Amino acid sequence: MKTSKISKFYEKPLEERLAIVKEFASLTEEETEQLGKYGALGFETANRMIENVYSTFPLPLGLATNFTVNGREVLVPFAVEEPSVVAAASNAAKMSSGFEAKASEPVMIGQIQLVGAKDAKKAIKAVMKNEKLLLGKANEGDSTLVKFGGGARKIEAREIRTKRGAMVILHLLVDVRDAMGANAVNTMCERISPMIEEMTGCETRLKIISNLAVHRTVKAKTIWKKEVLGEQAIEHILDAYEFAANDEYRACTHNKGIMNGIDAAVIATGNDFRAVEAGAHAYAAMEGKYRPLTKYRKNRNGDLEGEIELPMALGLVGGATKTHPIAKINVKLLGVKTAGELAEIIASVGLAQNFAALRALANEGIQKGHMRLHAKNMAITAGAKGERIDEIAGQMAEEKNISVTRAKEIMEGKK
Repeated sequence: MKTSKISKFYEKPLEERLAIVKEFASLTEEETEQLGKYGALGFETANRMIENVYSTFPLPLGLATNFTVNGREVLVPFAVEEPSVVAAASNAAKMSSGFEAKASEPVMIGQIQLVGAKDAKKAIKAVMKNEKLLLGKANEGDSTLVKFGGGARKIEAREIRTKRGAMVILHLLVDVRDAMGANAVNTMCERISPMIEEMTGCETRLKIISNLAVHRTVKAKTIWKKEVLGEQAIEHILDAYEFAANDEYRACTHNKGIMNGIDAAVIATGNDFRAVEAGAHAYAAMEGKYRPLTKYRKNRNGDLEGEIELPMALGLVGGATKTHPIAKINVKLLGVKTAGELAEIIASVGLAQNFAALRALANEGIQKGHMRLHAKNMAITAGAKGERIDEIAGQMAEEKNISVTRAKEIMEGKK
C-alpha cells in the first residue's frame, strides 16, 4: 500500500530515495535513471524552451512527505533553494489530520481593451447583444479544446475611467480544461477583436489573459488536533494570524511563506509560478486591503482549523509540463490526472507551509530550525566536503555562530 509517511527520508542514501520514489510512482528504469543524472534537461530541449540558451540552472529537488489530500497519500516534489521549506511542510502535514481540497472549474479571463468609444454604454450593449455570435467565433479556432469540454463560455463588459478617457473592458471567460490557458485565451481574444471593432466602432488594443483568475480558485482545509499541537501553541498561532489579518506589512510576509511551498511545487511540475504568484497577491488585495490567503480558527473541540483559498492557474498540457523531462516525472509522481487535482495538492502545500511558519514564529522563533539548515550552506561555501559539512554545520549550530568566516575557522582548526 502506498504511503507518503516516510520516516527520515533525509537520512537515506540517494539510491534508497530513488528506489522509494520509483516504487511509489511506478517509474520505469529509464525515468529513475533520469532522476539520478542531475542533468536531464539537455541542450536541445532547453534550446527549444527559451532563447539564447547557454546552460541550465538546476535547483535542488526535494520530496515533501506525509501529505494526504482528499484521502489519497501524496508525495510532493519541491524545486527550491531555501533551507527548511521541505522539512517544514513535511512536518506540518504529519501533524495534520489530512487535507480536504476542492478546485473550481478551470475558467480563465481574457481581457480585451476598447478605446475611442463615443458612447461606452452603447458599445457594451452592442457587444452583449452579439455575445452568442462572438462566443461561437472564439470557439471556431480551438476545436480541440471544445472537443474536451472546454471553450469560451461568457462575455462580461464594463467601463473604466482613465486619464486617457473612458475605456470599455471586455472579459472573455474561457474554460481551458487541463491547460494553464494563456495561449488559448489570447488567441480567442485576438480572433474576435475585428468583429468587436465592427460592432462598436471602437479600436481594440490589449488582448491578453488576466492572471487574476477569480473564476479558477482552489480551497483547502485541515485540522491540527490540540492533543498533537498543544493548547498554548494554538493560542500563539491564532495571535500570529490576527497580526497578519490586521497589518499589511505582516500579511505580505505571511503570504510569502505560503508561496514558499506553492512556488516550489509549481516549479517542480513545469508550471508558471510567476502567474500563480501574481494572481495570489492580487487576490489577497481584492477587498481593498491586503489580507492573508489563509484563515485560522479554534473549533468547538479546541482544535486548530486552517483553510486557504487562492487562484490557481495550472496546466498539465502544453508548456514546460510536457517538455521538461523531470517535470513530466514529477507529475507522474503526484499521480494527478487533471489540473484541478494538481491545484488541490498545491493549495494544501501552501496551507501546510503557512502553518509551519506560524508555529515556528509564534513559539521557538523562525531562526532556530532555519539557521541549523542554513549552516550546511555556510560550510559548503567555506569549502567543506563530505562528512565535514555536517560536522562543521553542527558545531556552528551549537555555538550559535553561523557564518562562512566561522566555518573556515573550524576547517583550519581554530577554536
